[in-house]
Amino acid sequence: MIVFEQISQMRRWSETARGQGSRLVLVPTMGSLHEGHLSLVRDAKKRGDNVVVSVFVNPAQFAPHEDFAGYPRDFARDRKLLESEAVDVMFHPSVDEIYPEGRESYVDVGPLGLPLCGAFRPGHFRGVATIVVKLFNIALPHVAIFGCKDYQQLQVIRKMTRDLDFTVEIVGHPTVREADGLALSSRNIYLQPAERQAALCLSRSLRLAGALVKQGEKRASVILDVVRSEIAKEPLVHLEYTNLCNPENLADVEAIDGIALLALAVRIGKARLIDNMLLEL
Repeated sequence: MIVFEQISQMRRWSETARGQGSRLVLVPTMGSLHEGHLSLVRDAKKRGDNVVVSVFVNPAQFAPHEDFAGYPRDFARDRKLLESEAVDVMFHPSVDEIYPEGRESYVDVGPLGLPLCGAFRPGHFRGVATIVVKLFNIALPHVAIFGCKDYQQLQVIRKMTRDLDFTVEIVGHPTVREADGLALSSRNIYLQPAERQAALCLSRSLRLAGALVKQGEKRASVILDVVRSEIAKEPLVHLEYTNLCNPENLADVEAIDGIALLALAVRIGKARLIDNMLLEL
């Protein structure tokens, strides 16, 4: 596996690979890799000839009060994991390399970045969209893969890719979970044992909602009450939001008409965790 730290190196390699007819697949990450990331890598290997994994903790998507400084980082471990998956290139730039002094341009993602996590993390999706555009222009992928756990992020990137006429194919990869249902996240490392147990209320509440819908329930008020009640049983868990919304534009819906997205976010100790499920009548 080749490790590049400079934009010029990464772009030159990609230009050469594309010139030789290689189909390039990008997996953007912030490192602290886990099985969820590795499942993206395995998916990527099926979709192209060469896989590029970026490992970059992006300061532009963190607010001043958030956990940028403390976000888990372990370059040596990440490198070893990617080597074990036979990844072709690891792109690991510095913050100064990506955001040199004097840089002032950002990508405005519009209304899609305002609800759900956008309401609690102002500017977050502007930072996400900006780094993704930069990675597209640096790594020159034909395909890019993102996890569906970050559903709003996935929708923002899909729309941005269409709106800005990128030719990159955007693939959403299903959420990967622990055996007990907890969605894999780099921030799970923050959880103390009691908090880890309490966090299971996220997947439990989603399953309860899914069971209701299978029984024919379609009213948002009823479904959301069940979710809130389940989460409220855990005193360590503080609910930020739970919404039932249109899976395309993320607008709230009063009832399920076909398919709806059930999305939620909570805080448990130092960790902010998100999860979601698509509900279909």
